[in-house]
Amino acid sequence: MQKGAITKYRPFQQINLPDRTWPDKTITTAPIWASVDLRDGNQALAIPMNVDEKIEFFELLVATGFKEIEVGFPSASDTEFRFIRRLVDEKRIPHDVTIQVLVQAREHLIRRTFESLEGISNAIVHLYNSTSPLQRRITFNKSKDEIKKIAVAGTQLIKSLVPTIPATNIRLQYSPESFSDTEVDYALEICEAVIDVWQPTAANKIILNLPATVEVATPNVHADQIEWFCRNLRIRDTAIISLHTHNDRGTGIAATELGLMAGADRVEGTLFGNGERTGNLDIVTVALNLYTQGVDPQLDFSNLEHTRAVYERVTRMTVPERHPYSGDLVFTAFSGSHQDAIKKGMDLREKEAQPDARWQVPYMLIDPEDIGRDYNAIIRINSQSGKGGVAYILSREFGLDLPKAMHPEVGEVINVTADADSRELPAKEVHEIFQREYVNLTTPLELISIEREDFSTTADIRVEAEIRYNGEQMNITGAGNGPISAFVDALQMQGWKDFNLLDYRQHSIGGGSKTEAAAYIQIQHNEGSLVNGCGIDSNIELAGLRALVSAFNRAHKAHPESPQV
Repeated sequence: MQKGAITKYRPFQQINLPDRTWPDKTITTAPIWASVDLRDGNQALAIPMNVDEKIEFFELLVATGFKEIEVGFPSASDTEFRFIRRLVDEKRIPHDVTIQVLVQAREHLIRRTFESLEGISNAIVHLYNSTSPLQRRITFNKSKDEIKKIAVAGTQLIKSLVPTIPATNIRLQYSPESFSDTEVDYALEICEAVIDVWQPTAANKIILNLPATVEVATPNVHADQIEWFCRNLRIRDTAIISLHTHNDRGTGIAATELGLMAGADRVEGTLFGNGERTGNLDIVTVALNLYTQGVDPQLDFSNLEHTRAVYERVTRMTVPERHPYSGDLVFTAFSGSHQDAIKKGMDLREKEAQPDARWQVPYMLIDPEDIGRDYNAIIRINSQSGKGGVAYILSREFGLDLPKAMHPEVGEVINVTADADSRELPAKEVHEIFQREYVNLTTPLELISIEREDFSTTADIRVEAEIRYNGEQMNITGAGNGPISAFVDALQMQGWKDFNLLDYRQHSIGGGSKTEAAAYIQIQHNEGSLVNGCGIDSNIELAGLRALVSAFNRAHKAHPESPQV
């Protein structure tokens, strides 16, 4: 790479548009969507789709809601031609779907393209030729007038062939390929020359597709190009302005969104951005971006997992883990602070129980359920995780709603394992660690059985517990206003009580005959430390007692100097 003064590259020339209006616009309606997966996306594959795979993909696009689908380049190969004919012969094209076919402005290719359209109700013939200075000089060695004549001649031939298939409604789309690198006044000149031949009307509009074939500038420059073109086109009401961005600079989505603000009506792109070089526009992302702003995208991605599965199978491409909306990890938080905020947001939403209320969960732009994702992978545990994430996993996956005061201690216990092993802990392992460290502990104190006797004259009860303490089995007794306080009294009578009971919580797990009770107890050891324990049992009283025993045992582990038998 050059250093200092860069002579190898030059900044792209800005558009003179001092009164630009697009920065003040917002996108309030969905554009016309056109999928080019079966052409632009297919030609970008190391192993292009076969006819059966293309048919499966076509049906996916139809089910998603696309009304305009570019199905291929029928003059380019026999596979492309046969695919289109199968769509026709097998009557797979719905009446409200228009297929689009791409063709260069060359006579024999245009004639072959029309052969493929026989029997189709509605079709867009997409004519293109390159117009940029670089293409004119290097690829074609032609002048501006010569390049314009190619476009005009192609349009004339298409217009002359329309009557040869009278049962087909033909619309014309013209692309000055490499519009992004073409002088805007020349791009306008060549498009208006095509319009003069085609003679569109407000009822039968021409599509002028303005492709950012190569991204050569920042998205705001692209928006300036689109606004300048729309403002200077002399018969704007007879044209649909279409965008076709690529992603060479990584800003194809931004360029498209700004292009729509600048006046475009239509968007061409592919699912997940598959395309040559760094890819085409990712329609999934743009559509769901609209959705998160309260705009109906008019495309159905409510089962995005299925959409992705079909795409990956037929294209042999893989959606990256961090790909917006559809990647495996985009709804996953490892960071402790993120996990805590997400848990609080999800808990509040669940408490309010209004599924169609405004979505307000920190760090989450969209409700995963809206696109067919579940909540299982929202929070995952590794050494970066915190108390909120662990509590979320135990609550969502295993029904254990830990008291807030317990979160820091449990989070630290789980984090120690993740940090020591330098790995992610699956939810099952998080649960296993919690069970091992907190639930129904039996060393050194084990509760074997307990009997209670209610006093008839007071509210107090007496308990007799069969226990095992440091391996020695015995019976102990105590009295109190409930089983837990009576058991604490029994421990005190043995000289084993070296704590104060601070908090007791309980809730049910599951439902029906399999319902269990989970209880949580926090004690404060005489030395001052806070210790928690959990008990789980089908009997709610036993769950509380087991929670107390678990807390006692954890305190004994932390303070081995505690009283012995």
